[in-house]
Amino acid sequence: MQDIYQKTVSNVVSFNGIGLHSGKSSKITITPSKENFGIVFKRVDLKVNNLVNANYESVSSAKLCTTLENKHGVKVSTVEHLLAALYIAGIDNALIEINNEEVPIMDGSAKDFLKVLNKTNTTTLTKKRKYLKILNKVELVDGERKISIEPNEFSFEVDFQLNYENKIIGKQRNKVNFNTDDLDDISASRTFCLFKDIEKIKKAGLAKGGSLENAVVVDEDNVINEGGLRNDREFVNHKILDLAGDFLLSGYRILGKVICHQGGHELSNMFLNKLMNSKLAFKNVELDNNETVISKKENFDQSVKLVANA
Repeated sequence: MQDIYQKTVSNVVSFNGIGLHSGKSSKITITPSKENFGIVFKRVDLKVNNLVNANYESVSSAKLCTTLENKHGVKVSTVEHLLAALYIAGIDNALIEINNEEVPIMDGSAKDFLKVLNKTNTTTLTKKRKYLKILNKVELVDGERKISIEPNEFSFEVDFQLNYENKIIGKQRNKVNFNTDDLDDISASRTFCLFKDIEKIKKAGLAKGGSLENAVVVDEDNVINEGGLRNDREFVNHKILDLAGDFLLSGYRILGKVICHQGGHELSNMFLNKLMNSKLAFKNVELDNNETVISKKENFDQSVKLVANA
């Protein structure tokens, strides 16, 4: 069942951890916000120009994680798992204070975020939630990677296919409806990498905080982590989690079916840019009390620039 009205947290919620790529200790504090505020990060370690909108147009890098950057060059990275948790928890508006450049990785999934958010009271606001209803199919093909979205009346659905040469990951596929399915496996699925790629990633200055405590590592024959996988499709389920977080950067809850083959952060951002500029592909809608889609009464800007950078 879709929520009609926007929501925010009722009280302050904080998380502490390490940044996956920076290796730095990181703290975030999620604070209540008003209607149509959206999701905005505030770098509290900086005094000026410290607001960064969670918006697809703010993405400056999608290499191994999603990095947002404002016009002053202030960044916040690895936002995708937190955004997915906010999506699943039904939070539309929040100011997220962060004390450095990277969101803590926690255990490599959204589980720790959701465990707390699901126990946190929410406030239902007076404005209706913003939905993006897909009217016509949009597709993006980039080599062997492909992603599309098509109409799906009242829900957000993802059909994701992975195809790795590694025999442990192999060919995995899962279909998930974010409005009707149990999302526990999705939210608990961790980020992953191949053991052979670790040295290359570290030479690139990334994964300084990576460990078996916050990522699944796979060699040619097995999962190195003690205890193995959390579910039998953890690899593709984590990709679905990433996609949900990245798609929240549209500024809307999307009513449509996504079909993705060999996707990731970069492909998702490329696709959002194409989708949001395909004006005949969607319309902005809200729901009435019977979950009937009606046209938006407000003229929301396509880029959802709800908060100006300081």
